[in-house]
Parts: sequence; C-alpha cells; structure tokens
Amino acid sequence: MAVRVNTENFEQEVLNSDKLVLTDFYSDSCIPCKRLSPVLSELEKEYGDSLKVVKVNINFDSVLMEKYEVQASPTIIFFKDGQEQLRLRGAVKKSEIVDEIEKLK
Repeated sequence: MAVRVNTENFEQEVLNSDKLVLTDFYSDSCIPCKRLSPVLSELEKEYGDSLKVVKVNINFDSVLMEKYEVQASPTIIFFKDGQEQLRLRGAVKKSEIVDEIEKLK
C-alpha cells in the first residue's frame, strides 16, 4: 500500500529514495483521485521493488503543494535521485503512467 507522506517525512521517503518514486498529490473529495487510487495500487504490486508509490493529501499539506506548484488534483510527480523527472495532471490512464515509468526506470 502506498505510503502517506507529509512535510516531515517527504525528504526521507521521496527525495532520499534509491528508486523511482511516483508521488500522488490528491484530495479526499476528488473523484478522479479516488478512481486513480486502485490503479496506483496495481502499479505498486506490478513493479515491486523498482517503484515506490507515495501519496500526499493536498488538503493537509499545503506546504508541499505550494513547494511543488501543484495546481490541481490528482497530480502525479515522478522523482528519481531526489529530482523531479516528470509530472502528469488530471485523470490519466494506467497505460500512460506505465509508459512514463518505463521511460524513467
């Protein structure tokens, strides 16, 4: 299951990770976010140790939302070696996410 991260553990869980990190900036009231959640769980299982999936609730962590200029939910930001690599906004298909993961691995 995806790790919930916040300002306190973001650096440790995301920026210092030794693998590709898919960071889901979401909101509890967002319908597309709710639809995306099971897809992210599937990806986490399928990619195993090569992908880390984390979630940031933008309703409770506006600091990270502002720092990474997240304007809408859901927003997926991929981090590798502590750096943002790519971002996807809105309701994206699993196939689109898989394509990007394959490029970034």
